[in-house]
Amino acid sequence: MIASGLQIYGAYARFGERGGPYYAPNPFQDHGFPAWSRLGGWLAGALNWHFTLMWPLIVGGLLYLSYLVASGEWRSLLFRPRDIRGAIEMQKYYLRLRKDHPPQGKHNPLQKLAYSFIILMGVLSVITGFAIYKPTQLTWLTALFGGFQAARYWHFWAVWIFTGFLVVHVLLVFIVDPASLRAMISGWYRGRFPSHD
Repeated sequence: MIASGLQIYGAYARFGERGGPYYAPNPFQDHGFPAWSRLGGWLAGALNWHFTLMWPLIVGGLLYLSYLVASGEWRSLLFRPRDIRGAIEMQKYYLRLRKDHPPQGKHNPLQKLAYSFIILMGVLSVITGFAIYKPTQLTWLTALFGGFQAARYWHFWAVWIFTGFLVVHVLLVFIVDPASLRAMISGWYRGRFPSHD
């Protein structure tokens, strides 16, 4: 989806002027992405790929959210106001400003913040995607994001934040605890089923 999105973006690599007066800063303004990073070959081909791949993304996301609700796992992932102090202390620990590891449950408060935020970014990516996919049929949704160009802007950055999180998350897994990568895929951690305590 990202590769086809880059091809779509290349058809009009700016946020503003065409389709309204909206303008937003963009470090990629008027710059294309390399051919190897794009999918579709041209605008119509990229749109076909993008609109086809959006459905598995949406279905996978809905299945994941359904699992979180049905299993009760959402309780251990949801960041709440009471977690703010713990997130600050965990950040101090990661920055080596605190020597001892703060107490935590299944996930520490900073992890809860990251997971809650990334779920919101996923939802925002889908909603803004629909706002620019069907701006006439979903006028109210497109207007909610400030119009077509603004919705494009929010979609673009929500996807980049989502992608950045994914890359950093996987890198941290390799750096901090490589065995957890196997656990993410298999459900087993160092020869045993992960604890839910």
